Amino acid sequence: MSIIRRSNIFDPFSLDLWDPFEGVFPSFNNLRTLANSAGGQTSSFANTLIDWKETPVAHVFKADLPGLKKEEVKVEVEEGRVLQISGERNIEKEEKNDRWHRLERSSGKFLRRFRLPENAKVERVSAAMENGVLTVTVPKEEQKKPEVKSIEITGGSN
Repeated sequence: MSIIRRSNIFDPFSLDLWDPFEGVFPSFNNLRTLANSAGGQTSSFANTLIDWKETPVAHVFKADLPGLKKEEVKVEVEEGRVLQISGERNIEKEEKNDRWHRLERSSGKFLRRFRLPENAKVERVSAAMENGVLTVTVPKEEQKKPEVKSIEITGGSN
């Protein structure tokens, strides 16, 4: 059972929730301590969401990477036609007097790999980053239309 207390009845977003476990674990006074004890980072955002669409002329990958600079992201093409997108979002420095109420933004390393199809021109891959969205464009090779040769039919006049 949780008890909700309003610290200001005129502010609908000003809610204090009673935590029945508050003070039970004195060594975990804030969320950073708990996160650091669980593995050194808040959470790896390995689940970075990336869209992949195919147009008539290219394969286009889009990744939402809010808060990252282009210098913090790597786009590589490995042998075997594998596109690799990786990077790292550093954890915000904690000041001694800070008191965290929520820690929801992800931090840590991420790595996503995609096997490109045979029609991808891996030597012409380009990448751009704008407003926290990384766009990787992999041009496609033009598909050759099969050459059709007409064959004359010979024979009698029946």
